[in-house]
Amino acid sequence: MHDDGRYDDPRVTGSTSDPVSRETDYPSWSPGAPGSSAPVEGGDPPVSRDEPAGPPGPTEPPTAGRRTPEGLTRPVNAPEVRPTSGRRNTAAAVRFEPAVPQQPTAATPRDAAVVPEVPTEPLTAATPDPTYVSRETPTREEDDPPLAMEAMRAVQILNPSGEVTMPRPDRTRVMCVANQKGGVGKTTTTVNLAVALALHGNRVLVVDLDPQGNASTGLNVPHHTGVPDVYDCLINSVPLSEVAQAVEGIPNLWCVPATIDLAGAEIELVSVVARESRLDRAITAYPGQFDYVFIDCPPSLGLLTVNALVAAQEVLIPIQCEYYALEGLNQLINNINLVRQHLNPKLDVSTILLTMYDRRTRLADAVEQDVRNHFGDKVLQAVIPRNVRVSEAPSYGQSVMTYDPGSRGATSYFEAAQEIAERGVKEPVGRNA
Repeated sequence: MHDDGRYDDPRVTGSTSDPVSRETDYPSWSPGAPGSSAPVEGGDPPVSRDEPAGPPGPTEPPTAGRRTPEGLTRPVNAPEVRPTSGRRNTAAAVRFEPAVPQQPTAATPRDAAVVPEVPTEPLTAATPDPTYVSRETPTREEDDPPLAMEAMRAVQILNPSGEVTMPRPDRTRVMCVANQKGGVGKTTTTVNLAVALALHGNRVLVVDLDPQGNASTGLNVPHHTGVPDVYDCLINSVPLSEVAQAVEGIPNLWCVPATIDLAGAEIELVSVVARESRLDRAITAYPGQFDYVFIDCPPSLGLLTVNALVAAQEVLIPIQCEYYALEGLNQLINNINLVRQHLNPKLDVSTILLTMYDRRTRLADAVEQDVRNHFGDKVLQAVIPRNVRVSEAPSYGQSVMTYDPGSRGATSYFEAAQEIAERGVKEPVGRNA
């Protein structure tokens, strides 16, 4: 440790004060007190710090001295007397003094750093905004128990009162659910939309045009070999009223089943006159009046899908939120345009429904944005998420609307059906429009 003070020999300077080392500065120290190191009048000028200083301590002989500016020598262990003129070399003090902060006292030396006082404003209580509501404040819906909310949704979807809560269109809306890609949710969408509309006061007919007969399975309608089905209507010209079956447990809902015989219908229709409009004439000849007719198409672009496009006025395209679903969409749109130009001028792509949406992936968001940017208002605001209840329902011969009406899948399909019904009232479409 270097000592940057100066030492004066009392025998030479004649000082009679009791010198105190500079290291004795403590909070109770004050200048002028006995034993203090306050400046003394008549002292010597400050000593330059550029001169080397010997290490203090009793290791050197008492006669060893140190050269002063006046040419005098003094013992190394002589006490320090501060000069009365000049300022300390603060730069050297910072360089050599230990970095131990000292609390300022009433007798703080002139060269000590003075911390300016920061003006503080008085603390006042903030006036609360009466319109502000904390994010953590639960709303009325969030405050209800989850089971109670699920029960409320179930009652809303099942509509036990039987009232017409969804608006009915002025004319029959024949909607073809088509997409040549398999596994995008065509059958699931057809079944659940039909059940949702039928539960809320609409008369609905489902035509199962897929040889697999999945729509018939979902509605618990017999479709084994020997049951009159849509094949008889297309090939043998059997009236549709003789083939349609009422769905058990769902009022105002009928289904035309499909059997395995429908697999050979495309080959047999090749030689039939006006083969593209066979289904159209069968629906037109039906004596009953329906609000909605949903046609579940097979995952292909053959004669069965062409018959459905000719018989319908609207096309509902379910799109899975994955890349492969977008890849074949252009081909489907081109075929729809060909049917519109040559066979059915009234055909229009009116509804796009996003299915199997997984909010945990960025791909689902990217697909949704691409579809909405391309089709605009034709895309429903309701999006069908991935829900295990939707997949479990067909194994029990039910739709998700009746299997678990409080699930997310049932709620999403209910919102989609309500949106379709409201769009039909705003823009009525029909066979005679």
